[in-house]
Amino acid sequence: MRNLHRADPANTQPEECGSGDSSQSEAELLQRRRQEEPVEEVLLTNQQEILGRITMKSEEEAGPDVKAASPEILLVYAAECSSAEQDLYREAFLCTYRSFISPCNVISKLQHRYPHLCERQEPADITAAKNTFQLLVRVVEDLSATEMESDLLLLLMDMVSSLLIGGKLGPAHQLHSNILSKMEKRWQLVGSHQSICPLAAKGVSARPGTLLDFGSQDLAEQLTLLDSELFYKIELPEVLLWSKEQNEDKSPNLTAFTQHFNNVSFWVRSVIILQDKAQDREKLLLKFLKIMKHLRKLNNFNSYLSILSALDSAPLRRLEWQKSTSETLEEFSSLIDSSSSFRAYRAALAEVEPPCIPYLGLILQDLTFVHLGNPDNVMNSQGSNVNFSKRWQQFNILDTLRSYQQMRYSLQPDDDIISFFNDFSDHLAEEALWELSLRIRPRNTPRVSQR
Repeated sequence: MRNLHRADPANTQPEECGSGDSSQSEAELLQRRRQEEPVEEVLLTNQQEILGRITMKSEEEAGPDVKAASPEILLVYAAECSSAEQDLYREAFLCTYRSFISPCNVISKLQHRYPHLCERQEPADITAAKNTFQLLVRVVEDLSATEMESDLLLLLMDMVSSLLIGGKLGPAHQLHSNILSKMEKRWQLVGSHQSICPLAAKGVSARPGTLLDFGSQDLAEQLTLLDSELFYKIELPEVLLWSKEQNEDKSPNLTAFTQHFNNVSFWVRSVIILQDKAQDREKLLLKFLKIMKHLRKLNNFNSYLSILSALDSAPLRRLEWQKSTSETLEEFSSLIDSSSSFRAYRAALAEVEPPCIPYLGLILQDLTFVHLGNPDNVMNSQGSNVNFSKRWQQFNILDTLRSYQQMRYSLQPDDDIISFFNDFSDHLAEEALWELSLRIRPRNTPRVSQR
């Protein structure tokens, strides 16, 4: 290619290149060269060029606009949001990006994009740089405690240093504050095993007495208080990752919440089946039904389902119960009837006024169904791209869960009841429950006609 601007020491006059002055020709040439060079997708700011790389839904199709694009374009589009509809897209991106790109990779790309845009002088690029930094701040704010590992922390602190060196003190302080906040949550998580030990392990003796010594509403409120403390700690990334990986280390708060559900369920079974007399077992089962009634009023579907799973478990269900008791249990069980994709429960949940603690098992089931039933990527004219239609479905489920976490219960702890619960650690294993059940009613024993 002929060099139009080769300098000659003996002649500093530029070569003639058609009409116009040399400075204009040089500027046009530089601009032309820039246009010919491929631009990294993560550095794009032109809206038309960005949209041209996104597969959007047609006018005839229902649902959100963005269907598919590369991870970089999805990231850039989230940074360029400037309308209410795009704001919803950004929330969907922030909620689901971990399913196709890691937080460390997202932060690295934003860290690369921000200074490049700051170097440009166009107003649009300056605005894009600010939007990029604000997206970075949101990404850091939404990190879960388990994601703040050493590599990610070093990456973020490196950016804080770069901002300070560049004289951007405000952004550096904002980012640094967010990092410290996340690290504090991580430290709390690391030390949390000390706070969730059973009261008996802390040297606190359980209050003497039985379940019948406490009011049903009081018991329901304390169950809800304990549930809510664990429920509000669950972070959305944990839930999203669980549907894909089911890794307890990456979903510690979700794991603790699920374990609590199981502990309550086995505790309820044990409390009933350890009674020697049939009438005592009946009294306790009726007591738990009353507690469930109050849990329903509190919109605590978690403990409601935990107790129901106990009362409807095989070791208890096979025992003799009064007809009225069995009918009441059957009525309470209708809420979680699995037919028609849990229609009764979903209808009840749709009508509640928060605060509310939903049954997390069904949320996880829905997310798993979406994950397994839809491909991660789709092929189009640009090759294999992220299937963002799948992420919209995941976002709708997770956003509903987030809405329940935003409205808190105003309940006060009752030390006597919480001590009596003893963290639900005093319960029998499945084998022991069956052994007692068979001792009470041996196999092949005819069932007595219900009274």
